[in-house]
Amino acid sequence: MEMGKNDRRWEQGPRVVAIGGGHGLSTLLRGLKLHTRNLTAIVTVADDGGGSGMLRHDLGMPPPGDIRNCMEALANTEPLMEELLSYRFTEGSLAGQSFGNLILAALNGISGSFDEAVAKMSQVLAITGRILPVTNANVALQATFENGATVVGESKIAAFKKAQDCRIRRVELLPGRPPALPATLEAIAGADLILLGPGSLYTSVIPNLLVEGVAGAICASGAPKVYIANIMTQDGETEGMTLSDHVSALLDHGGPCLLDVCLANSAPVRPGLLERYREEGAVPMEIDVDRVNALGVDVVERPLTSEESPFARHSYERLAQAVMDLYEDRAHTKIF
Repeated sequence: MEMGKNDRRWEQGPRVVAIGGGHGLSTLLRGLKLHTRNLTAIVTVADDGGGSGMLRHDLGMPPPGDIRNCMEALANTEPLMEELLSYRFTEGSLAGQSFGNLILAALNGISGSFDEAVAKMSQVLAITGRILPVTNANVALQATFENGATVVGESKIAAFKKAQDCRIRRVELLPGRPPALPATLEAIAGADLILLGPGSLYTSVIPNLLVEGVAGAICASGAPKVYIANIMTQDGETEGMTLSDHVSALLDHGGPCLLDVCLANSAPVRPGLLERYREEGAVPMEIDVDRVNALGVDVVERPLTSEESPFARHSYERLAQAVMDLYEDRAHTKIF
């Protein structure tokens, strides 16, 4: 049940750590902030495309885009400020750049570190919870494919995969095993619930597991560890992969004790959307429960799709409620 900001249950809600990046993580946070104030988002910094990539190249800073998306989701500000954060310039040298990215870049310039800049912007926006870059290191993402080919750069992976016409075998960070923020590891160690996803498997979720200490801290935690599956496979990344393939990739990169349960969508995708995605080679995720169970991971299916979105995406209300129901049902009965 959704709680008000003055509700004692909201104040004393579970300490939830959500790990990922992109639109999937921000959607999850937008719903969870209605249920608990004790939120920590741990966000990938491997992005090198779009406006974030431009700032990263020009200023030598970590990419701000995924961080900004999370801030928009957790901000408690006037509507005008939310509109400003998401505004993108349409002309000149700033075309395509987000105003929120520029604010974060300016704060980075007057701060001692990127995570300090994120903390300052979080104060300005009065966000619910806390947002942490998984590392302050300047990292690149490298993908290795089943045919042995490799490509460096998160923004290049999708097109390269299509050209190779084979699956991604593994991703890694360059330089390898960068140090995690101490606050990141502390948040994981103190969590009551740990969530991975939803979001791009190889470019939003898994890169966090490649930062030194993160996967180990998750595996060592006694909290429920939940992977939130995407509704669709992803063009240029996970075509042809079932839910068990996604879980296998997570376990291969993070360790056999990384997950306890997978939360998957059970609602049908609207027919009009199916045709659009099929043109890209993307289809609804196949929930092969038996194969996931064979990996030591339980599966919980709930209707999670948004009825309003023009894309096949999660409803933030449905997703957050399903997460909280799962936590109440399972964590308290010590099933994990």
